[in-house]
Amino acid sequence: MPASDDNRLGAYLRDRRTRLDPAAFGLDGARRRTPGLRREEVAQRANISPTWYTWLEQGRGGAPSADVLDRIGRALMLTDVEREHLFLIALGRPPEVRYQAAEGVSPRLQRVLDALAFSPAIVKTPTWDVLAWNRAAASVLTNYAELPPDQRNILRLIFLDPRVRAAQYDWEGVARFVVAAFRADAARAGATERVGDLVDELCRLSSEFAAMWRDNDVRSYGEGVKRLKHPVAGPIAFEFSAFAVDGRPDLGMVVYNPATPEDAERVAALMKGP
Repeated sequence: MPASDDNRLGAYLRDRRTRLDPAAFGLDGARRRTPGLRREEVAQRANISPTWYTWLEQGRGGAPSADVLDRIGRALMLTDVEREHLFLIALGRPPEVRYQAAEGVSPRLQRVLDALAFSPAIVKTPTWDVLAWNRAAASVLTNYAELPPDQRNILRLIFLDPRVRAAQYDWEGVARFVVAAFRADAARAGATERVGDLVDELCRLSSEFAAMWRDNDVRSYGEGVKRLKHPVAGPIAFEFSAFAVDGRPDLGMVVYNPATPEDAERVAALMKGP
């Protein structure tokens, strides 16, 4: 590691250490000359040598392993963003992904969805569970509120819901795209093992899914065109775009904008109801 990187790492460790409140760890902070934890206290929490930790802060400890960085990150109570920054400084790469199941979206993010009046929009996890949606999505795509939470999965709907299948102009093409993008998303998020039960279930229930899964295709889910055969409104075309949710690597937002003014009118009519 270049000396300049050593110095950046040491400065970052010192800064994070001095921001910690000793009282939060049950330590007496009254007789300390400097704020934060002592170096030996961080080393003890990280289960590493106090001498080596001191060298790291002084820019002469060499490059620590990913395991040691993980332990130092926990000792310093780093957030996910701070932990990523620590790895980038020390090793020149982000840490390996640690998948955490998402539990929901913030009210602010829900308001973003709701502000898209005639553009169906959803928020999904890397395992393609739908966590949030707006009125347009409920009217055009699926009324997710009518489904149990464990059934709000896009792969389940594509392969097991006849209504969703019938709405696709090219079901096989859509299904192959979804399977390939799902595989890539799950691997990128470190969720390959977590989706094992879902994959096994879909393989049992759908021979088509099983065949597509064996193909091992991967694709990115960035932007494109989606065409639907809506049972009430007829054909509707959308231009879709996928967005990462900043600060929530476990979530992605997909927005379907009507491709033409006529498509927008069909969405608006559906939202008005009969």
